[in-house]
Amino acid sequence: KCGSVDDARSLFDKTSKRNAVSWNAMIVTYAQHGHSKETLQLFQEMQLECMIPNSTTFASILSACS
Repeated sequence: KCGSVDDARSLFDKTSKRNAVSWNAMIVTYAQHGHSKETLQLFQEMQLECMIPNSTTFASILSACS
């Protein structure tokens, strides 16, 4: 939570094998920093990659929309 969202996204993009934890970490980061558009876009990408969202994912999406 040091505030470097761009660095976090860069690292996420370089990750070759993403799992639910890595997807949720990036989604939570966007949501916590008020990037609602990016949160929702990343959620869509997650679904396109056939990753199954969990309760953490949905809580972050709801938080981003509030």
